[in-house]
Amino acid sequence: MLTSLRLRHFLTGLALVVPVAGCTSTAAAPESVTFGASGPWKEGYGAANRRGIELALDEINQSPEWKDHPLRIQFEDDGSDGATAARIAKGFVDNPEIVAVVGHVTSGAMVAAARVYDGHLAAVATTATSPALTGISPWAFRVISSDSMNGVKMAEYANKLGKKRAAILYENNSYGRGLTSAFRKAFNGAVISYDPIGEGKEQNFEPFVSYFKQKQPDIIFAAGTEASGLTLLKEVRRQGLTADLMGGDGWTGMVADVAGSENIIVGAPFTAEDPRADAQAFVKAYKAHFRGQEPDGNAALGYDATKLLAKAVRSVGGDRAKIRDWLAGLDEKSAFAGATGLIRFQSSGDPEGKSIQMTRIHHGLLKVEGAQ
Repeated sequence: MLTSLRLRHFLTGLALVVPVAGCTSTAAAPESVTFGASGPWKEGYGAANRRGIELALDEINQSPEWKDHPLRIQFEDDGSDGATAARIAKGFVDNPEIVAVVGHVTSGAMVAAARVYDGHLAAVATTATSPALTGISPWAFRVISSDSMNGVKMAEYANKLGKKRAAILYENNSYGRGLTSAFRKAFNGAVISYDPIGEGKEQNFEPFVSYFKQKQPDIIFAAGTEASGLTLLKEVRRQGLTADLMGGDGWTGMVADVAGSENIIVGAPFTAEDPRADAQAFVKAYKAHFRGQEPDGNAALGYDATKLLAKAVRSVGGDRAKIRDWLAGLDEKSAFAGATGLIRFQSSGDPEGKSIQMTRIHHGLLKVEGAQ
């Protein structure tokens, strides 16, 4: 096991008794602990993830338990690229100071990195939703539900709204393909078109929207992030297309266009309207930390993944294998209470009992349509 001499000294020399959901665990308190964190920090959704991680880090290090043994996070930007993510993962594995990883953020990056972490380092993905991650490694976990579930929930909601004709656009990556596949299987109406698009904002949606105006779908389902979504939205509004627009968790950042995004349907893993005490405590702290800014699911999931791993370290110390075993051993009684709900894992690494909420954007906020 990769452990520094300093870390071993404190793991064997210091002990801490902490309560874990009704039981008592004894663990060592290392002098300092470092997590790796990787994502596309320059993208809107990546930046939101990082804000959630940084808020959690600040709260952790301000708590009495961590005051003398601070948590550190080594941030690396993978640009949502699989090859870059795998290289960063190798660096994390080879660094004996790093005991666990927050991330990766995107599906393609996490799929590539998970194979590197396997057998070496526990990683908790924040917003990586591809079904390809399910069971990929006993060292890989995620705090968001899989697209195999999310796509079905969104299709069922479209069915509930009485939608009969859907046009589909999907980013041609593991996220877009996985979410779209699940949506298509569960949508009861006709899919009039099914087209891949790019991942960035620099693309031309005029031909697609012109075609949609001719064929008159009553809903456009887009499986991508706000980078492509905001460009699509601009063209939809320019041409006056009236069909409902629906996206998954990648579209939570569409609220950035307050006027243009009005009435868009988003399948979100978290909303600031969640009345649970843990959710509202996070919302309050986030707004205070970031000058009144409303947190989205990206921020909440980054926050939860960081807090979860910190709890693991306080429970079992800085041993990599013990951290992995602690995560895998969470059950109904010991589930971690996060901003996004109770967190425990199936044997596949997917979260148990997590789902999405169907929301509509109203005045730049995600308003709950109905929990699915």
